[in-house]
Amino acid sequence: MASDYDQHKLEQLLAELLQGPVYPDQEFVCNRATFTDIYAMASKFYLRLKEIEDKTVPVCLAAEDRSTIAAALLASLASGHILALPHSFSAAALAQMQDATGYKWAIVDTGQQRDFPAKTQLLSSGSMGDNETPAFASEEISVHTTWLLLFTGGSTGAPKIWSKTAGNMLGEALFMAARFNIDTSDTIMATVTPYHIYGLLFSVLIPLVASARVLAETPSFPAEIAEVAHQESATILASVPAHYRVLRGRKITPSLRLAFSSAGMLEQSDNEDFCKTNKIGVVEVYGSTETGGLAIRDRFGGQEFFSPLPPVEWQIKEERLYVRSPFLSPDLPMAEHDFFLSGDRVQSRGENEFSLHGRADAITKVGGERVDLDEIRDLLQKQPDVKECVVVALGDDSGRGNRIAALVRGGDIDLKQIKRNLASSLEPAALPKRIRKVDHIPVTANGKYDRRGIQSLLSE
Repeated sequence: MASDYDQHKLEQLLAELLQGPVYPDQEFVCNRATFTDIYAMASKFYLRLKEIEDKTVPVCLAAEDRSTIAAALLASLASGHILALPHSFSAAALAQMQDATGYKWAIVDTGQQRDFPAKTQLLSSGSMGDNETPAFASEEISVHTTWLLLFTGGSTGAPKIWSKTAGNMLGEALFMAARFNIDTSDTIMATVTPYHIYGLLFSVLIPLVASARVLAETPSFPAEIAEVAHQESATILASVPAHYRVLRGRKITPSLRLAFSSAGMLEQSDNEDFCKTNKIGVVEVYGSTETGGLAIRDRFGGQEFFSPLPPVEWQIKEERLYVRSPFLSPDLPMAEHDFFLSGDRVQSRGENEFSLHGRADAITKVGGERVDLDEIRDLLQKQPDVKECVVVALGDDSGRGNRIAALVRGGDIDLKQIKRNLASSLEPAALPKRIRKVDHIPVTANGKYDRRGIQSLLSE
C-alpha cells in the first residue's frame, strides 16, 4: 500500500475525531459554524442515539446542511449506529429506503420538512435544547465497522445499497487530504450535494479530517458558482462534468488552487477551456459510490491517461480492470485474489497508467447485432455544432429487441446532415432511430445524466 495511506494513521484519526476538535475556533462551514459548534451538535445527536437500543436498524440521515451531516457522522461513530443516506429526498425514495432497511428514526436539519413514511421519528439539533454537555463516551470503533449505507438510484427505479466502513470513507478522506495538501488554510466549494458520496467526501469528510473550511452553498449555475467562490476566496472546487461544461470561458476566482471533477467523464474541450481560463488543472477522479476513488489524472499537468491511486492495486485482463482497494465496499463481489472486476473497458498505457474506453455494459444488441453505445456517442460528439450528447438503448415496443436513440445539445444543429454523416460510419443496426435536439440534457442532483428524464424526452 502507498505512503499516503497508512492503516495506523487511520486508526489514530478515528480515535482523535471523537476526542474533540483540533482547532475549536476554526470555521467548519464558512460564516455559519465552527468546529466547536459541530461537536456540540454531535453530542446532542449522540445522546439521543444512545437512547435507541437496536443498532441493527440504521438511522436515516436526510439532512442537507453540512453542519448537520458532519455532526451526525461523528455521533454515529461514537454511538455505533449505522446511518443510511438516501439518493433522493422524494417520498418514493424515502419509502423505498425504509422498505429496504426498516429505519424508524431520521436525522434532519432544523425546521426541515420531508415526506417520510408514517411514524418516522425525527431528530434535529434544534429540537434538543442547549443544556447537553458536549462529550462522547464512545465505544470501541473499528475501521472495519460498517458506518454508512449509501443508496444509489437506477434507471429501473430500484435502488442499490452499498455499505461503507469507517475505514472506507475516512481512509479515502485522509488519503486525499494528504495527497493534495489540504489543510486549515483551504476553503472548499462543492457544486454537488453532500448526501452523494462525492459531495460527502469533499465537502464534509475531507474538511473534518483536514480541519478545512467548506462553503455552505451548493451552487450550480455558472454565475452563482463564480460569485460564491470569489466572495469566500475558495481555494478548492469539487464539481462535476455538467458544471464544467457551463463554466466554459468563465474565470472563477484567483484564490483557486485545486479543482476536482468526478461523477462522469469530463470532456477534453471542457477541461481545456477551464484550465486555460483559470490557469490551473482539473484533477479527474475515476471511481464510483461502491468503489470509492480508484484513479486520477490531470491533463493540464500532462497526464493523458489515468494513474491508479497508490492504495489501489490493479491489473488488466482482456481489457477489463480488476482492482483491490481499502476504499471498496465490503458488499462488492470479489474475483480471484480478492480483486473486484469493474464495469469499464480499459487499455494499459505504460507501466502505471490506463485509458478508459467506455462501459462494458454500453454494449447492447439490436436485431441480434452487437452495438457499442459509446462508439455512437463519440461519433455524435464530433458532428458540427454538437456540444453535448447522450445515447441510449430503448426497449422496442414490439418486444423483439432495442432501438438506439440520442439527445443532442448545441448551436445550429442540422439533424438531417448528422443522420447522413452517421449512416456513412455506422452499421444499420447502430444508427439511432431518433435523434432529438434539446436545450438541456437532464442531469441528477449529483451531476450525472438523469436516465429517466432522458428516456422521457425521447419518448415524447
